[in-house]
This record gives sequence, structure tokens and C-alpha cells, in this order.
Amino acid sequence: MKKLITIAVFCLFITSCKNNKETKNTTEEETSEIDNHFNVTPIEHATAVFKWGNTTIYIDPVGGANMFDGQDEPDLILVTDIHGDHLNVETLEAINTNKTTIVAPQAVADKLSDNLKTKLTVLNNDESVDFLDIKITAIPMYNLREEAVKFHSKGRGNGYLIEKAGERVYFSGDTEDIPEMRALQDIDKAFICMNLPYTMTVNSAASAVLEFKPKQVYPYHYRGKPDVSDIAKFKQLVNEGNKDIKVVQLDWYPNESY
Repeated sequence: MKKLITIAVFCLFITSCKNNKETKNTTEEETSEIDNHFNVTPIEHATAVFKWGNTTIYIDPVGGANMFDGQDEPDLILVTDIHGDHLNVETLEAINTNKTTIVAPQAVADKLSDNLKTKLTVLNNDESVDFLDIKITAIPMYNLREEAVKFHSKGRGNGYLIEKAGERVYFSGDTEDIPEMRALQDIDKAFICMNLPYTMTVNSAASAVLEFKPKQVYPYHYRGKPDVSDIAKFKQLVNEGNKDIKVVQLDWYPNESY
């Protein structure tokens, strides 16, 4: 009897150890999944907050610090261009940037205060930089139409390719359907602008998306003067051309009646 009890206790011990090990492994896997989870919060027009695992990224923060109430302090700020819907020095000064790295092209750097320049990494077209476990590459953004070249000249601003743990996110900035966009590969999420007269038409945006085939596409920056781009038409064009591309519509104008 004592022998049977000893064997039974030993088996329970082994089972308990195994269960503890499985629980530990599952927890590590779940933690890893959380660390790599990507979440986007649209703020307004061209401005967004990306939360990628434990890293908080502000894209083109404008509108004042109150626009970011409830958001975590930024670890990283990406600025695409010098126009007021992308760069606002007062907002950058008002946000808590004690732990922040700012990434921007030289044209933006030239407009920053001395205080902000201490946090700055200049990144121009086709250059890359590593930030913690994230790789950032500056993708060109510019106009192609002759009448629109004055808005965004090639080399001044950046779109951004952001990569982490094998996932690739593209943020277009103000651009038309340029060859550099069409040449992108293996994009998981693409944020694509579309407004006139400053960037591109819905048809051009859909055509580019169908060529580089991201898994998901987020139309943003779709308010122009005076018109608002037809996002329903963009979705229709993309889905008719490739039903595997998921069009994700978020509210980029929560403070406007669009």
C-alpha cells in the first residue's frame, strides 16, 4: 500500500510540474503576441497614434497636446512633411517628449526649435534607422501631376515603412501613386492618402494598391478643398480588383461632420 501511495504522489508531482511548464510556455507566447500587436488610433486627417507592443508612435502630431489626451506618451514621433497638417512645432513642444525620439526629413528638421532638435534623428528618402526593435525606412512622397508638383517636391518629405518582427506597415504621407509606392512588397498594412488637389485621386490610389497588394489598406487623409474623397468608391475599386485585400475604414475626422 505504501508503495502504491508513493507512486501516486510521484505521478501527481510529475503532472504538476508538466502543467506548470505548459502554463509558463503559454504565458510567454501570449506575452510575445501582445508585444507584437499593432493598434492604430486615428486622431485627425493625417495624424495617428500607433501602438505596437510596448512602443507608442505618434504620426504627424498636430492640433495641440489635448488631441492626445488619454494616449500614452510617445516613444517615437514620425513627421512626414513641413505643411501645417503634418508639422506643428507648438504641438511638438506641448507634448511630453522626455523619452521621445523624433524622426523627420531635413526640411522638417530645419523648422524645429533647438529643444526639439536634441531629440531628432534626420532621415531622408531611402535611408533607414533602427529604433529599439523597430526598423524605419523613409519612402519618397511627392506629386506627379504637373499642376501639383508645387505642393510636394521629390526629396522634401517622407512616407515611412515601419517594420517589426516580420510585419511591415507603410504610411504614405502626402503623395501620388509614385513608382516607389507601386514597387513596395510584402506590406501587411498600408495607410494611403487620397485628396485633391494635394495628393491623388481615389482611382490612382486604388490602382497603386492593386499593384503592390498590401494585406490591409487604410484610406486616410481624404478631405480636400472643398471635396471629400469617395472612400466607398475606393473600397469598391480595390475589392473588384483583388478581393483578398481588406479595406479598413476608420474615422479620421471625429471632430468634423463628414
